[in-house]
Amino acid sequence: MGRPLLYDIIEKPATSCIVTLCSLIWFLIQKKSIGYPQVGLSYETAVQGHYWRMITSAFSHISVLHLVFNMSALWSLGVVEQLGHLGLGTAYYLHYTLVLVVFSGVLVIGMYHLLIGRFKIEYFRRVTAVGYSCVVFGWMTILSVKQPSSKFDLFGVLSLPISFAPFESLIFTSIIVPQASFLGHLSGILVGYAVSWGLIGGMNNYWAVTMLGWIVVVFVFSLKKSGAYDFSFLEIESVSDASLPSLRFVGNGRTLQASAVPLSGVEVI
Repeated sequence: MGRPLLYDIIEKPATSCIVTLCSLIWFLIQKKSIGYPQVGLSYETAVQGHYWRMITSAFSHISVLHLVFNMSALWSLGVVEQLGHLGLGTAYYLHYTLVLVVFSGVLVIGMYHLLIGRFKIEYFRRVTAVGYSCVVFGWMTILSVKQPSSKFDLFGVLSLPISFAPFESLIFTSIIVPQASFLGHLSGILVGYAVSWGLIGGMNNYWAVTMLGWIVVVFVFSLKKSGAYDFSFLEIESVSDASLPSLRFVGNGRTLQASAVPLSGVEVI
């Protein structure tokens, strides 16, 4: 008789929450008949300032098979939460999940920008990506460096040495699922190595909360500015310095003017 699932849920609280969240989002997408264009990330939408799509695209799945594949892989990789004695654990998992979501999204858009601008491959201008695969491949890579003796189990049937899993899975998915995003998966692997080798590091509770706060601000600001959702309490208005965005909260007349570089434009990508 196998180990009760409840024990795994208790030992992998963050993984359990993310699997539940992605599943609920998938259910909502099916119920509302939402498609790729509404939640996906593409080069064109990024250039238009739809930065909120970096978050919605990561946690959205249109196909149930896509959801099951990603969540099964993520559940196996949730062993990171059980490796606190190796400097990993739940806090580490949460901190670097934020890093993987944001940095892999930025990197894949950067790759599209290079391929379109430098090599004139217009195909990548229209590619729309959705799914948690970037993060899955990132954790696969981190675990292969931090704990190379681990096994990567998929569906409880397929077991691969974790040290080879990132590139084996990259090739496997590209062959079996032609529409799979090779660059999206590759970006997750590259960010995963950057985290593993300490090129991206120093995350703690303070920086994680700060990063999460900026993600929320950019998400709401870009969602409002793109017109995808109308926040009735928030208006964007021009100010004396046209290079700086301004936010006005309706009802109290207060206006906040940012002191940073404007959020819109290709330069951010």
